[in-house]
Amino acid sequence: MSWTTGLALFLVTVIGMEGFAYVAHRWVMHGFGWFLHESHHRARPGNWELNDLYAVIFAVPSFTLILGGAQLGWWPGCTWIGAGIAAYGAIYFGFHDVIVHRRIATRYLPRSSYMKRIIQAHRLHHIVETKHGTVSFGFLWAPKPEALKAELKRRDHAGVRAPVGVDTAAR
Repeated sequence: MSWTTGLALFLVTVIGMEGFAYVAHRWVMHGFGWFLHESHHRARPGNWELNDLYAVIFAVPSFTLILGGAQLGWWPGCTWIGAGIAAYGAIYFGFHDVIVHRRIATRYLPRSSYMKRIIQAHRLHHIVETKHGTVSFGFLWAPKPEALKAELKRRDHAGVRAPVGVDTAAR
């Protein structure tokens, strides 16, 4: 396989993974996989949360495709596709865990409108503590925050976490 075809497969995979991530987040993590993902919508007491197992789960196809394509005689495109999945995982880790959730200390401050939009969309996703009622399931692409806020308002803020310091019994 030519490197240009391989590179094209790699890039298509990285882009396509955003669609996969949306579907997995919306219908798996906020569906039958909520038992793992719920930890991500709660305060994290330590460095790890049950939701981190999704990184391991999603790494298996990447590892398998790279191994199969590079060592087991499978179609060479498998290596490029596996590498694309791994690249999306690395990009996701950088944006999600480092920049948004600051699980690794950094001095990065978002300046571009794109980065501000992605971070705000993800934070709006996290203000809902429940399995249902969340908004913005993609990660590298997100609707405008104004649209997300309007959707939360339309849903009468169902499942939205109370602001810190507000007594929910008094509401």
